[in-house]
Amino acid sequence: MIRIVSMLFVLMAALSPLSAFAQTGPLRIEITEGVVEPMPYAVPDFVAETADAQQYAAQIARVVAEDLTGTGLFREIPQDAHIARVSSFAAPVSFPDWKAINAQALITGSVGSDGNGRLVVKFRVWDVFAQAELGQGMQFVSTPDGWRRLAHKVADQVYARITGETPYFDSRVVFVSETGPKDQRQKQLAIMDYDGANLQYLTGTASLVLAPRFSPDGSRVLYTSYESGQPRVHVLSVGTVESRILQANTGVMSFAPRFSPDGQTVVYSMTQGSNTDIFAMNIATGAISQLTSAPSIETAPSYSPDGSRIVFESDRSGTQQLYVMPASGGEAVRISFGQGRYGTPVWSPRGDMIAFTKQNAGRFHIGVMRTDGSEERLLTASFLDEGPSWAPNGRVLMFARETQGAQGASALYSVDISGRNLKRVRTPAGASDPSWGPLQ
Repeated sequence: MIRIVSMLFVLMAALSPLSAFAQTGPLRIEITEGVVEPMPYAVPDFVAETADAQQYAAQIARVVAEDLTGTGLFREIPQDAHIARVSSFAAPVSFPDWKAINAQALITGSVGSDGNGRLVVKFRVWDVFAQAELGQGMQFVSTPDGWRRLAHKVADQVYARITGETPYFDSRVVFVSETGPKDQRQKQLAIMDYDGANLQYLTGTASLVLAPRFSPDGSRVLYTSYESGQPRVHVLSVGTVESRILQANTGVMSFAPRFSPDGQTVVYSMTQGSNTDIFAMNIATGAISQLTSAPSIETAPSYSPDGSRIVFESDRSGTQQLYVMPASGGEAVRISFGQGRYGTPVWSPRGDMIAFTKQNAGRFHIGVMRTDGSEERLLTASFLDEGPSWAPNGRVLMFARETQGAQGASALYSVDISGRNLKRVRTPAGASDPSWGPLQ
């Protein structure tokens, strides 16, 4: 558990965090769809205030730097270029020294202990050219094994203060970890920090598992398992790693589950005979309602953030396309009209876009469109890209990419919604089906 404690430091500029963002100051990244010149910034090693914090001071600063640089919006100035040295958290900042190396932002911090074996991390964010502090100083408290989360929380605050956007570093991803040859692939559920650290396996490899999906609060995971011999929806508690079948009926196949925004309902596909439709289940009561009844395949449902609508894929028009309907079912409106086939839609946390997988002319793409189908934009292209999942702030997507051939393997990648900053997410083995969880 991490406890957050606000600290009222002496501000060099009399601005609260909110008023600082509202003003047009010199230090601010505006995130647009155009090319962004990364902001140069400096992160000296944090000052160790106690002997037992020494090993964490540099590590925390490095994770903060990796988080910020990894967005593509920031460029770190190497430490060997630093002129000034930070020896005390309370020492005044020598702004001319940082300005001389073109640092526009400076992050200073310290790591100590509270006497109860917990780490205490303090930090400040400085606008070098304005010679002013951005917002208030803060501190975070955690047990030593949570030091990486402390770093992510610091980076989240820096990101939010400079961009004005909701951050996403202190979040986790659940996914399918893959091992073995392509024709005998073993799959199990795994969970990790958004950057690949702190990996934990949630299931074994005895049965095939697919499509894990986080609950809105990150405490549970829905997934499809072939443990019974046919696909069935399971729900797993992340804390206890215990799972159960969500739908107890036998003789039917259920798959492609996803939580409602309030976490009380699960929407999923179920096959009865030769027909596949979308159903919703109240988790507390087990009550089930059928949402579609077309003589076609309806699958991959995803709620809008306000819970009022559902986007899904269907071949009712003769090809795989995207549709939106009320959350209670009813008339569905087609929203995809481009060339090719569309699938795996997922609504942005912001509510403004829908991400999808597109197949056209032998290539797979990850794309986004407005919720009415307008302004379609393809972000990637490869032999096989599929299954996008949104970061908590709706600015970044994670997806699976598989390489071609008998030795082909699947890996996770991320890209921002402008199509910039495509990069691989580190995992110890092959990986697919990512689901990005909420900010912790």
